[in-house]
Amino acid sequence: MAVYTHGHHDSVLRSHTTRTIENSAAYLTPHLAPAQRLLDVGAGPGTITLEFAQRVAHVTAVEISEDALSLSRERAAGAGVTNIDFVVADVHALDFDDDTFDVVHAHQVLQHVGDPVQALREMRRVTKPGGLVAVRDADYAGFIWFPLLPELDDWLRLYRTAARANGGEPDAGRRLLAWARGAGFTDVTATSTSWCYADPASRAWWGGMWADRILQSALTRQLLDDGLATHTELQAISDAWKRWADDSDGWYLVPHGEILCRV
Repeated sequence: MAVYTHGHHDSVLRSHTTRTIENSAAYLTPHLAPAQRLLDVGAGPGTITLEFAQRVAHVTAVEISEDALSLSRERAAGAGVTNIDFVVADVHALDFDDDTFDVVHAHQVLQHVGDPVQALREMRRVTKPGGLVAVRDADYAGFIWFPLLPELDDWLRLYRTAARANGGEPDAGRRLLAWARGAGFTDVTATSTSWCYADPASRAWWGGMWADRILQSALTRQLLDDGLATHTELQAISDAWKRWADDSDGWYLVPHGEILCRV
């Protein structure tokens, strides 16, 4: 198992709780139907999970620990959503029977697991014949921005180093098709979409979130504990995120790979 690099600090959840079907799973939308059973692997805070529950008959939300699962469980309870059940499970060995789900979905998950190909094999196993496995992951090496601040280069280098030290692959997006083929899928549609932050509001949100995240999250502790960065260096990165957010020319692109795998 890989270690989850981001952790669940408030600065992380500020990002994850903005995710919706529209901005994070639109490629799957045409394939959703009211009678389906859907497995949401790595449900996180549950914003996408709850939207799935409005579109299909039943959703099973999976997380690696009860603490992580409690985020989506509490959100569902607060919204009065009753067609979701919650299961602690390891994606490398899902505790479900073969051919259980019509759709298996994973957003920003495979970049954090120890064996993405085995994870996809398990997703395939629990999907009914004719069903779909849908996966979307960012690709950190493809992140591009302007102005070109050297501290943001330092941020990207440190993040990719930490993620790989944790057993993950931060440049997952470009690898999804190869991983799917390695898992035995033969009918795969590979696409890409992106997030772009270029207006004042989105720059303030994205830059402000990372300005806090580099100083307060699980990533911070790892970088300091492993001697990869100093407090002074992390503060300089945080300050650079704020400068980028305040720059009227600021622009940031986050690319994602997507795969729809027919079983």
